[in-house]
Amino acid sequence: MSQVSGARETAMYADMAPEEFRRFGYAVIDRVAELLAHPERVRVFPDVRPGELIAALPAGAPDEPEPFERILEDYDRLIPRATTHWNHPGFFAWFAVTGSAPGILGEILSAALNVNAMLWRSGPAATELEQVTTSWLRGLLGLPERFAGHINDTASSSTLYALAAAREAMGLEVRARGLAGRADVPSLRVYRSEEAHSSVDKAAITLGLGLSGVRAIATDADLRMDVRALEAAIAEDRAAGARPMAVVATVGTTSTTAVDPVPEIAAICERERIWLHVDGAYGGSAAVVPEHRALLAGCERADSIVVNPHKWLFVPIDCSVLFVRDVDQLRRAFSLVPEYLTTSEGDEVLNLMDLGVSLGRRFRALKLWFVLRYFGRSGIAAAIREHIRLARLFASWVDDAPDFERLAPVPLSVVLFRRRPPGLGGPALDRYNERLLDAVNATGEVFLSHTRVRGAYAIRLAVGNLRTREEHLRRAWVLLNEAVRVADLKN
Repeated sequence: MSQVSGARETAMYADMAPEEFRRFGYAVIDRVAELLAHPERVRVFPDVRPGELIAALPAGAPDEPEPFERILEDYDRLIPRATTHWNHPGFFAWFAVTGSAPGILGEILSAALNVNAMLWRSGPAATELEQVTTSWLRGLLGLPERFAGHINDTASSSTLYALAAAREAMGLEVRARGLAGRADVPSLRVYRSEEAHSSVDKAAITLGLGLSGVRAIATDADLRMDVRALEAAIAEDRAAGARPMAVVATVGTTSTTAVDPVPEIAAICERERIWLHVDGAYGGSAAVVPEHRALLAGCERADSIVVNPHKWLFVPIDCSVLFVRDVDQLRRAFSLVPEYLTTSEGDEVLNLMDLGVSLGRRFRALKLWFVLRYFGRSGIAAAIREHIRLARLFASWVDDAPDFERLAPVPLSVVLFRRRPPGLGGPALDRYNERLLDAVNATGEVFLSHTRVRGAYAIRLAVGNLRTREEHLRRAWVLLNEAVRVADLKN
């Protein structure tokens, strides 16, 4: 190869020049700033059909390099209009979240540093900042100092790791001998309420317990785990030769945000010597607010707790913090150090790879650090307090409106409701409310989701975006009532 052709080849795969990066970096930041400043200018729920974006793009990657101007042009033309905008103040579906500006800036710097924090040596700042920020969060939540925290991607991973530690703590030598083909290991049981998140069941599948290893415990009138039903299930399983492994209590269930009676559940777990994992992925964040600190009552007695800063602490997804009372239980479940990952620091440092399945670990602590510092405890508490006020305001409109009914309490910032026209019931009532939800979401101004409460179809409105104001809530209520008028005319 000649020097000329070699130079040409090098130019084709050279990274973007600093001057060019600075120019396009400003262009990208301008787009981000515009989205944050005027989120209502885009539809929260896109007007696209499945496969539409795929059809608009080439079937294969380009053979030749393309100018970045053209890439940005295609982004502008295709991506925002095909996106469900979770950062929109009218996003009320699932659990509303916020990618706040300081968190986004932290994410940018994290990408630039491009750290893989598998070992302390491979990412000293990432490893130690993760220890610092999770310690700060523990303090904000009022948890005891004995809990050590680390960051995972989502609560599904955090719950999986907690239950893996629970399994290892039973002394069954599963790490060394596995479960398959062992006659000496009884059926293992995990207990969770009927309202618990599906990640508990997925963890049981992954850990070899199977769905039959999960007991769904009945709930009380407030949709909280019934402790008497839990005690009965544990006794029944022991009598049948099964061995209880863990109980998963929830602070803010996914469908209804019910808060399980953790102190009573903790007492049962202590008496029965069963691991207690608390899923506070959503509701746990509310404990930052002093008057809601009691939400985590009893959690100081848990073995593990998960809280997701990417849900209600305004950190861009993904960022899930798992707190464990005894971090060595996680190490016993997961630590595996081949020769090429041994380092001279030894036990002097924490190696994050020892706390879960992932070897590769992003520098997630940086965006959490930025957010906690930028807003402070008082700023975060004020936002959460306002979200709870808005949800209760919306609930009052539902309660006062003829033919609307609320289907669950509102302990936090989620309202479950439906319209019940006279004479309509059963599947027809479910279909009616499904049509209402579809009509509201079709406007593109707001986006709500649904669930079922004791079998009944419920429209679900979740407040949690940093930019949501009372006018956005009022607009959602107006759109709902407009959809009601249209539906009633058709009937």
